[in-house]
Parts: sequence; C-alpha cells; structure tokens
Amino acid sequence: MPMQPQVSHLRIALLRLGVVLRAERWFPQLPLALLLVLGGLWLLQVDLGKRWQPFVESLLAGHPAITPAMLPPLLVGTGMVTMALGLLLRSRVAWVMALLLTVTAALSLLLGPHRASVWLLAYFVLLLALLLLAWRRFDHASVTASTLFAFTAIVMLLLYATLGTYYLGAEFKPPVTDLVTALYYAVATMSTVGYGDITPQTPEAKLFAVSVIMLGVAVFATSLTAVIAPTVSRSLQRIVNHKSPRMKRENHFVVVGCSPLATNTWRELAKRGQPVTRLLRQSPEGEALKDVDIVVGDPGSSEVLRQAGADKATAVLAMLDDDAENAFVVLATRELGGSVRTVAAVNDAAHLGRVRLAQPDLVIAPQVLGGELAARLMCGEEVTLDLVMQQVFQNQNAKPA
Repeated sequence: MPMQPQVSHLRIALLRLGVVLRAERWFPQLPLALLLVLGGLWLLQVDLGKRWQPFVESLLAGHPAITPAMLPPLLVGTGMVTMALGLLLRSRVAWVMALLLTVTAALSLLLGPHRASVWLLAYFVLLLALLLLAWRRFDHASVTASTLFAFTAIVMLLLYATLGTYYLGAEFKPPVTDLVTALYYAVATMSTVGYGDITPQTPEAKLFAVSVIMLGVAVFATSLTAVIAPTVSRSLQRIVNHKSPRMKRENHFVVVGCSPLATNTWRELAKRGQPVTRLLRQSPEGEALKDVDIVVGDPGSSEVLRQAGADKATAVLAMLDDDAENAFVVLATRELGGSVRTVAAVNDAAHLGRVRLAQPDLVIAPQVLGGELAARLMCGEEVTLDLVMQQVFQNQNAKPA
C-alpha cells in the first residue's frame, strides 16, 4: 500500500510529460514503427547474413542464387519494413499486418534451424506484447495506409510467385530459366489469366501454382476492400458531419465520452438551454444524435480538444469509462490554456487519488455513491443530503460554481 501513492504520482507525472512533449502525435506509433523496422532488418541479417550481398548481386544479374529457406525471411523482413510506414499513420490495417508479420517471424525462428537467434525470438515476443498493449491507439482507417497495405501485399506475393517460379523453373514446360519469364508466369497465374504457354509438370510445381492462384485471389480481394473501405467510411462521415449542426463553440460545455453519465449530463444541460458539444471517440450510430454538435476523435488529443472548442469553453467534463483517460483529458485541457473549468468523473473508488493528482476543478464520483448508500441503508445508518453531496463530489479543493 505505501507504494501506491508513489505509483500514482509517477503515472500522473508521465501523463503531464506526455502532454508537454505532444505525445499524442507520435506515441506509441513512432517507437513501434522503429522497433518493427529494426526487427525486419535483424531478421534479414540472421537469415541471410553474409549471403545478402551475393544474393543482391545475383538478383541484379538476372540469375539469383535462391533457396526455399530464403523466401520467408525475405517476405517477412521486407513486409515489416514497409508496414512500419503504416504504423506511423496509426492505421488499424497496418497494426494487424504488423501483428501477423511478427507472429510469423517468431514462428519461423521457433520452428527453424536458427538456434543462435534466441535474442531475436525474445525481441519479437516483446514486440508482439507491445503491439497488443497499444491496440487502442491504432484506430484510423487511412486511405494512404490501406494503399500501402495493398501495395505491400501485392509486392510480397509477386516476390513469392516470381522467385518460386524461378527456383522451380526446371519443373515447368518449357523450363523457366530467367527472371523475366518467371515474372510473366507469376503475373499470369496471380491474375488467373493462365495463357497455357507455360505449364507445371511435377506435383510440386502444380501445388505451387495452386498456392499462387489462391493467394492472388485473396490478396487482390483484400487489397481492394482495404482501399475502398476507408473511402466509403470517410464519405459517410462527411455526410454525418454535414447533417450535424455546427454551433459557435465558445462559452459552451464540452462533454467527453459516451458513458451513461456523459449522456445524462448532456441531456440535463441541453434541457436547461446550455450549448453543449459532445466529444466522442467513434461516430454515433443511428439518428439519436442527429441534432447534436459532435466532434469525433481521440479525447486525449490536444488538436481534437481544440477542435471541440475546449480552449474557449465554460467547462470540459471528462466522463469516459476509463479513469486514467479522464485524468489525461484534464491535463490536455489545461495544456490548451485559458480559464476553462475541468470536471473529471471517477468510476472506481480506488482511482480517486490518482484522478485528484491531475488537479481537476471538480471530481464527480456517482459510482461510489451507490455502494455507500446501499451499505448505509442496509445497516440502518442515517443518510443525509450533506453525505450524498460529499460522496458525489469527491474533491475537497473544488472551486465554487
């Protein structure tokens, strides 16, 4: 227990440091992208080693000295380096691809002959854990990132099909003896055109052709969906934003979150004729909020808060389900400057001290009230108005309204 206040102070100090350093703009996407690039290059170095330069020279000469064991690291390593660019855009597609590539790389090391690569395996396990911990931060549907994903998937499939065809060249009729012919056969097979001028003759070559056809159909379909989906989503978002009324965001209330407390607070303020802007992480579904001024984005982002007019608001009410996020919203709002009052909701009584360290003007703990009242009523204790107000507003340093 004595360590808990120190941990709380450290967490709040880190949150404040993050606000000062504008961490929402580069964390965690930049560190994870760098780690992914490093992992890809490390994998290439472990698998190819000193063979890297001769392989590149033979590839440029048109007669690469390739073995089947070289294909997985080439595909996974280059895919990691490329997907790092998608992580910088906080793309969910790039995050999924980075996750799959990391798992593939770890499995190839675990099942392969590389007994000396224990450190690299541990590195990929750590990278996998970090990617999983940061999944909430990768929620963007970017056309650029989706195009990058499509390009990477097609290039990886093209490398697999071309180099595989060249390696199995003697098992085709006529034999494939150069990279240009291998590329021609790969594209014809991937696109399911199949002119029939080059045909596989052995079971291995036939199975390879089947894999190229199946992967080609899957990659093209997935790539097309990945590129079109963000465009359609963005168009729908523009329609929603166009329908939503845009009020003058000054001297208003900004209610952050879609929790029951946030929704009820917005309704009560609206009943009293107060101007309210709702800040939501995701676009609302249905017609429930069609007449409400809404901003969609990351509640902890200073830019999104500024878009909602938090720097010119009367008060910002952080009412998310996560108490740590509520504290971060308070810190980010204070970073914008001005004399905006900040209100933070607390969902768990154990987090009261942590939220207070963010120094909001008012801390509201309605969830704590239910347990306190239930216990008092069951024990026959007196329940007074002062007690209720004390339990709801859990901040001794609250400023007067």
